[in-house]
Amino acid sequence: MTEETQLAVIGAGPGGYTAAFLAADLGLRVVLIDEADRPGGVCLYRGCMPSKALLHAAKVVTEARAAASWGVVFGEPTIDIARLRAWKDEVVAKLTGGLALLSKQRGVTFVQGTASFDNARTLRVTPTGAGESASTIAFEHAIVATGSRPARPAGLSLDDPRVLDSTRALDVGSVPASLLVIGGGYIGLELGTVYAALGSAVTIAEMTGGLLPGADADLVRVLARRIAKSVRTVHLNTSVTRLMPHPDGMDVTLEPASGDAWTERFHQVLVAVGRAPNSSIGGLEHTRVERDRRGFIRVDGQRRTAEPSIFAIGDVAGEPLLAHKAFAEARVAVEAILGNHQASFAPRAVPAVVFTDPEVAWCGLTEADAAASGRAVSIARFPWGASGRALTLDRPDGLTKLVLDSESGQVLGVGLVGAGAGELIAEGVVAVEKELTAADIAAAIHPHPTVSETFAEAAEVFFGRSAHVYRPKRR
Repeated sequence: MTEETQLAVIGAGPGGYTAAFLAADLGLRVVLIDEADRPGGVCLYRGCMPSKALLHAAKVVTEARAAASWGVVFGEPTIDIARLRAWKDEVVAKLTGGLALLSKQRGVTFVQGTASFDNARTLRVTPTGAGESASTIAFEHAIVATGSRPARPAGLSLDDPRVLDSTRALDVGSVPASLLVIGGGYIGLELGTVYAALGSAVTIAEMTGGLLPGADADLVRVLARRIAKSVRTVHLNTSVTRLMPHPDGMDVTLEPASGDAWTERFHQVLVAVGRAPNSSIGGLEHTRVERDRRGFIRVDGQRRTAEPSIFAIGDVAGEPLLAHKAFAEARVAVEAILGNHQASFAPRAVPAVVFTDPEVAWCGLTEADAAASGRAVSIARFPWGASGRALTLDRPDGLTKLVLDSESGQVLGVGLVGAGAGELIAEGVVAVEKELTAADIAAAIHPHPTVSETFAEAAEVFFGRSAHVYRPKRR
């Protein structure tokens, strides 16, 4: 039998379920297809949510230890790994259960299985469970939202339980005595932070010259100083060239850009060198959908592929690989399907947040990108050491930074590093999207004492009139 629908959504992650729910709210018949038995995708099951639950636990452990310097002594935290793992799973279950209920309330037909294309208007869905026959879905439009998976370079794809990717690391099967994290990007640093707080001696190996490639160096420096105190060591400009199993762990060959290679033994190794798109969808060759050399599905501003009836959103449609980018793309795609020719995905600022301790967040134009493109900008920085609220939190190690047009003072980009930076970056996004100026930010009364007022303070620094940081006045 063939089921007919107006919209078929393949993949029930953040982009997929957002598209399905919005389309249903706007009156379309929707089928949502995923291999899992509930909506949620990588973000809820194997990414955003479980990692943030564990990072919260790591933060509590770290703050309990730090509190001794304020005269509040808890004693060394005792960590029940089984209970911690169960709590993380409970968070995931609550979220996915809520999405399943929302799907039912909206009348979205949820199908568990693997979808493949028969042609540009028909899908074949193979059930995940054994013993069930495949079904056929005829659609007017389809949205591909199949997400991404951990990348594993050929030389590091050893099939050994002691070699983890980000998915397996989130299971927290055990806390190894020593852990090598390959990759100094946000995934490696977040998970390295968790395992270090839980008691592992963590070593980080990053092949470039700095942590968090893509983030401005002044923000990264603040994080790097704190990371250096919580992990055993950080090796920059260092590649991992060989993994060799040993009865007592994994022998790893590390090769610096300059100098001699050496071999070191670790109990476990975490490979965190990026993610790859899940674009190997069955039958895609029966359509006009195109993929680039990295495997991302090519889309236009409305997220439409070269096949007019098929759209793609989220990780599978290209960088940045962020859930909130997928949310926004989902809305654009649905509006385009409903005939809104003005709908287009063209944000000025897509925020990025690294949930380490301290957090790092940025949006819009970075200082490094401005320098690379030759654009003249002014940088206004407000150090959190001059923030009363940051001092009361015992976290003066932060920084708020505005990237401004030198002439008009328009906010082109914002960078933050410090405790809770991810909760603060939204003001920066609004400033960039609405083309606000430093004068606009300075004129908005921010509550005191809060860390959020560092935005206004940074704007005042631009004019040379901050009460708490001296800088010669601008002409």
